[in-house]
Amino acid sequence: MSGGVDSSATAALLQQQGYDVVGITLKLWPQDCVSRAEDKCCGPQAVVDARAVCGKLGIPYYLIDESAEFQRTVIQYFASEYKAGRTPNPCVMCNQNLKFGRLLDRADQLGARYIATGHFARLEPSPDGKRVLLKRGRDPVKDQSYFLFSLRQDQLARALFPLGDKTKTDTREVARHCQLKTADKEESMEICFVPDNDYGGFLEQANLARKHRGEIVNLGGQVLGWHEGIEFYTIGQRKGLGISAPKPLYVVELDAAANRVIVGDDSALARDEFEVERCNWIAFETPPATFEAKAQIRYHHPGAAATITPLPDGRARVALRAPQRAVTPGQAAVFYDQDVVLGGGWIRAGKALSLSRGDG
Repeated sequence: MSGGVDSSATAALLQQQGYDVVGITLKLWPQDCVSRAEDKCCGPQAVVDARAVCGKLGIPYYLIDESAEFQRTVIQYFASEYKAGRTPNPCVMCNQNLKFGRLLDRADQLGARYIATGHFARLEPSPDGKRVLLKRGRDPVKDQSYFLFSLRQDQLARALFPLGDKTKTDTREVARHCQLKTADKEESMEICFVPDNDYGGFLEQANLARKHRGEIVNLGGQVLGWHEGIEFYTIGQRKGLGISAPKPLYVVELDAAANRVIVGDDSALARDEFEVERCNWIAFETPPATFEAKAQIRYHHPGAAATITPLPDGRARVALRAPQRAVTPGQAAVFYDQDVVLGGGWIRAGKALSLSRGDG
């Protein structure tokens, strides 16, 4: 329970359905969060709100310290990815390792059969009954299935997503009906441990990155300026480059080995093929030799028609029917058949990100 309306409504709905519910908040950030935003899931107000909701519902409440595991599997991953020239997705890793990893261990200790969260996603058995299928939430605006693509079958089999068929408005109505104090609480859309969405400032303040000078070059290798660390740049970035040019330039590649930020015009951001690694397949035990799907390359991406070709060592090649802008190494690419999550993987850097044909 994060202290927000979604997890509050989840607890209320489960109680109404006859479940024996226990509320748990994971304390993830090792430092005192008073100086951070009060609405964050690590903040003291979040704990107060979650405890109050549990009190109102008459269910047990526990605050469990998982800050060491969060530091190891999320914060360090977050910093390492930026140092390697990739853009991380900490929410996927938190779901995989904390909410459906360590929390399952806690559930076993409490004798609980399921883990329930406020994610807007749905679960249902496959037609043959052999697998658990993950599907988009009914509300397309709030759907969060993208962040859950890396969950294994044993994790999905013990998951409950009561909000999967509801809209955000429905969720608030549930909380209001139960007179929960979080019913009208504003939701945070930022990374929970990054104040003001300033990830570069966070990396510096937490001593996870330091400024180090390097070249900003164009696609031909010409030096156009200097950067203070590739960790502070992302693919597709235009602002803050500190260089002048006759037309807008964007970050098109981050070369960690050479400590270079490579820039080009907007057309250079287009990609028609890329590779993913560390694939997780949900809809099938072994994927077909090739299949058609809609590939979603970031959370707010609408998805693009693609041909997926699984490769050895947990990789897959993604051939897009139409080039897509800013395919970003380190982000997740999740494959859908209508609203069913087939699986997904992590976008690779390097030669796999070839320039779209015709862009040079």
